[in-house]
Order: sequence, then C-alpha cells, then structure tokens
Amino acid sequence: MTEATVLNEDAHLIETTVSSAVMAQGKMLTVRYDEARLPNGVISGREYVVHPGAVVVVALTDAGEVVLERQFRYPLKQVFIELPAGKIDAGEPVLTTGQRELLEETGYAAKNWTKLGIQHPCIGYSNEVIHIYLATDLSLGDHARDIDEAMDVMVWPFERIMQAIEDGEITDSKTMSAMLMAERYLRKHPLPGLAR
Repeated sequence: MTEATVLNEDAHLIETTVSSAVMAQGKMLTVRYDEARLPNGVISGREYVVHPGAVVVVALTDAGEVVLERQFRYPLKQVFIELPAGKIDAGEPVLTTGQRELLEETGYAAKNWTKLGIQHPCIGYSNEVIHIYLATDLSLGDHARDIDEAMDVMVWPFERIMQAIEDGEITDSKTMSAMLMAERYLRKHPLPGLAR
C-alpha cells in the first residue's frame, strides 16, 4: 500500500491547518494554538506541545539484567523507576542521543545497538516521538550527569521489571512500551549466551 493510497483512505479523517500561533516558548518545549479545518468543514482549535523528540534505551547486561534509573519527576512530584532516556539535541542523530544519554546518566556504554521502533507517548496534545533502542555488550565506566540531574542507577532482572509493570510499580509509559518491544524482539531473536 502506497502513502498516497493511505492518504486517500484517510481523507475523511484529515484535519488541515488554517492558522498557527505560538502561545508559549520555553527552552525545550513550544506550546502552539492552531485553527484546523475538520473533514466536515468546521473550524476548531487545537492546542499542542512541540517536542524535539527523545530516545529511550533498554540496556541489557550479559546476565539478562536491565539498567534502570530512579529519579524525581517534577510535574508529578514523585520518584519514578524508568529506563535511561533523554531528548534529542538539535541536529543530533537519534542513535547518538541514545549513546550519549546512556553514558551520561548511567556510566554504561554499549557496543551493539538495535532500533526496536518508535513510540508516540501523548498523541492528543504533543508531537513527541520517542525512539526505542536495545543496547547490548555493555561496559561500565563513569557517568557524566548534568548538574540538574539526580538519580539512582539500578540493574534489575528482565522478568522483575516485567512484573513491576504488571504490579503497577513501574508506570512510566516509555519504559513500559520499550520493555514490551524488547521482550518481543528477544523472543524472536535470542541473543547467544544471554542468560535470561
């Protein structure tokens, strides 16, 4: 199926931008208000957040354990357990972001990187895309966190993380999606010598 075919099939759903304005501009995020023409011709307002995109990394040790972080997330005023992740800097290749963030936040570097897919975490109000990578053949060095980053780094067995998701101990959506994609990938492509 071609892109043109998909667009034709979706023509009755497509909204067209009539006007667009910046409501707020931060250092990382932009809030826009657009007026859009709906398929039925009605004009409606659309508020959304423009995000630079991010990368999340499932860093898997030879023992089948996964590198995690515990950190305070200000908007919800609580500590979350999550996979290493970070925003894409302007002009930075996506893989480079993943490699940089893993090393900066945790001290781990990986020799092997596999792109598992993408996630759209908040399609109702943001254009953010999160790229999901599996990183293997890890080595541990020193982290290089930014001055405004504080976190605990942990290594948990893969299955413990899956159970923590099921139990509601891990609720971060990027972590949940990435772990599901990693689990499915590893089921289809078992890594030689990986204890799991």
